[in-house]
Amino acid sequence: MKIPTTLKHKPVVVAQNYQNVDGRSAYHSDAKGLSLGLAQWNDRGRVDVSAKVWRYTGEKWSRQSEELPLHRVLDLALMIVSTKKYFAEAYRMPKLYNLSQPLVARIPLQGDALNEEICTDNPMIDTDIALFADALSQDDELISERLHRLADMLKELGYGTREREDK
Repeated sequence: MKIPTTLKHKPVVVAQNYQNVDGRSAYHSDAKGLSLGLAQWNDRGRVDVSAKVWRYTGEKWSRQSEELPLHRVLDLALMIVSTKKYFAEAYRMPKLYNLSQPLVARIPLQGDALNEEICTDNPMIDTDIALFADALSQDDELISERLHRLADMLKELGYGTREREDK
């Protein structure tokens, strides 16, 4: 089954077999493909590139398919890495977080920072964070494999080979 090319998102680069590598759902996923292409929200005269996860219900392409600008995909990747780093040490805290200092990471971006923190407004945070930590641990092999691939590819492009001024 091919990703549709007649919808508003215009695929340029596609991974038609994403369902075969979709983490724990591999070979049973409704996420059938990924694409990088022209964003569906493009206005006249303005073109944005986006990434899209294509979901198929078995009968039709789902409205739950997701399209994201590339910078948001990278922001999510940054959050995954900082979260993984945080939870590697979170076991030292009785509740896996410090209520008085819920900051996970402060990632400098564009003259400001993406502040990632534990959602202490969640009334079930103590239960939810334990479930999250457990799921993150169970998926460590899947996540780590992708992070290693990403690190290798970034090195090939010249990232990570020189000291950054903003460290």
